[in-house]
Amino acid sequence: MPTFSAPDGTELAYHDSGSGAPLLCLPGGPMRDSAYLDDLGGLAAHRRLIRLDPRGTGASAVPDDPASYRCDRQVEDVEALRAHLGLDAVDLLGHSAGANLAALYVTRYPERVARLVLVTPGTAAVALDTPPEERLATARLRSGEPWFGPAYAALEEVTAGRGTAEAFGAVAPFFHGTWDGAAREWHAESARRRNDEAAAAYEGEGAFDPPATRAVLAEFDRPVLVVAGEGDVNTPPPTAAAYAALFPKAEPTVLPGAGHFPWHDDAEGFTRRVNGFLTA
Repeated sequence: MPTFSAPDGTELAYHDSGSGAPLLCLPGGPMRDSAYLDDLGGLAAHRRLIRLDPRGTGASAVPDDPASYRCDRQVEDVEALRAHLGLDAVDLLGHSAGANLAALYVTRYPERVARLVLVTPGTAAVALDTPPEERLATARLRSGEPWFGPAYAALEEVTAGRGTAEAFGAVAPFFHGTWDGAAREWHAESARRRNDEAAAAYEGEGAFDPPATRAVLAEFDRPVLVVAGEGDVNTPPPTAAAYAALFPKAEPTVLPGAGHFPWHDDAEGFTRRVNGFLTA
């Protein structure tokens, strides 16, 4: 397992697979290791995927200072990996909460990013709020599913600010294009790989400065792709489109029938769209 040293001395690991031009991949969770990204639906057949295990996850070491789990503190981990790889600039992909880290990296090192891919992005770094009705309308696309009733009732509680741990667990089907046995197993395994202590610190006070981030993104003149899943209640397509509008050269794309993990729901469509963007 290749490793490198973060500026604070923490030994961090990354996974290097596939062939072609490198694509540096930041996982979500927040603070899950990168195993769930796998080969991003076959994208590794076209790109060399460099998947970072964030500090305290996967094969990366636990830092001495738990405060370093905060998202803005991890920007220098990404920069250290770029330097370790000897790349002047990188194509960068951030999924879900990992998109917050990607956005902060662009804010601090815009000249180091050649192309940016945000997959069902978290929006805390840019302070984009999704209205409850937008999430519920997206959920109603699944009204014909046998599990819909209890899951939708739980989502109503969550969007009303009354979400319990049980309610958050009950909305899991809305994150996947198909809620079958394989999706249940994949969802459970993915959740087990999250560092809960690190996740609690990731969006801590001071992690984000949305006005400053938005100002840099508005001047970022490199190509950007924002990928949404048609049925994703976490980042519904209108939210993804609003995120794309923050950039001068961004395009949103929606994968029909996909959820929060679109490469898992529509591997062929995801690979075709992302690889087409990266090679255009």
